[in-house]
Amino acid sequence: MKGYVFHGPGRSGWEDTPDPDVQEPTDAVVRVDTATICGTDLHILKGDVPEVRPGTVLGHEAVGEIVEVGTDVRTVRPGDRVLVSCITACGRCRYCREGVYGQCLGGGGWILGHLINGTQAEYVRVPYADLSVHPLPGAVTDQDAVLLADIFPTAYEVGVLNGRVRPGDTVVVVGAGPIGLAAVATARLFAPERIVVVDLAAARLEAARKIGADAVADAREQPEQLVADLTGGLGADVVIEAVGVPETFEMCTRMVRPGGHVANVGVHGKPASLHLEELWIKNVTITTGLVDTRSTPTLLRMTASGRLPTSQLVTHTFPLERVEEAYEVFTGAADTGALKVVLGSSRSGAVAADAV
Repeated sequence: MKGYVFHGPGRSGWEDTPDPDVQEPTDAVVRVDTATICGTDLHILKGDVPEVRPGTVLGHEAVGEIVEVGTDVRTVRPGDRVLVSCITACGRCRYCREGVYGQCLGGGGWILGHLINGTQAEYVRVPYADLSVHPLPGAVTDQDAVLLADIFPTAYEVGVLNGRVRPGDTVVVVGAGPIGLAAVATARLFAPERIVVVDLAAARLEAARKIGADAVADAREQPEQLVADLTGGLGADVVIEAVGVPETFEMCTRMVRPGGHVANVGVHGKPASLHLEELWIKNVTITTGLVDTRSTPTLLRMTASGRLPTSQLVTHTFPLERVEEAYEVFTGAADTGALKVVLGSSRSGAVAADAV
């Protein structure tokens, strides 16, 4: 088959790679119809995730059809259309029993496109299929469903739920990429008083307005002062970091009010300073986290009923074999305006052949 193979920082390509097969009784092999590129994939290509070995197929988000299952798989069978979760769960270890699938000790967690071959390929092997794929209702398109593999559960669980967004809150989202925009959409479910979005790109700030932000701020133009003005000098109740660089994390800690929450979602490749000399007295809660995807069934139901604006985040679509071009567009988001770039095989009718 063909797959997008990582060969080390700055080196990758769409090339021949061995076909996957069932290795364990709990495995499934999925024919990939729709996939996408995540900001984490860009971190891998930069060398920020050293656990990814050269020769690994990238990608951890997909929709496709089950083509083969192991003898212990009970919930899906060949021919089923499924969402492949970015997180794999053994279902038996302590963390899985607590619903903390991202920390699975039984060979799961974030492994696709990280520790084993991933989804940016024509086929993918999914371990522990019973808990790691989700059958899809016909009402949910491939393009909508693939956004539930990672970005919506991540934004909702690691950003909104960890940040404890409540009715009447002032919520600040720093970073208006796909995760940040999904955080805006899911924070709105809790009826905050206002949502403020901070970014450098005017196109992304405009997208944030369309998705539901009440105010936006250029990161270069004193967003901290804007937040102070909007809250009478108090600061934000919840600040969600959705970039993953030291400067934005430190900005978040300056914008949060005493007793507030900073929910870090961004993938950090460098150390960030934690100014405890300023924060120790402010009763601030800082959370980090890898998504568990325990919310995926709920988000699927909400998508099927039209409650989540998933399709608004997709700006570009490409055939799967044009993944290298898609990476160029996604990497150059400041110039291309890319938010979520979706890849589709020639079999999938849900994805067009060029940019939207």
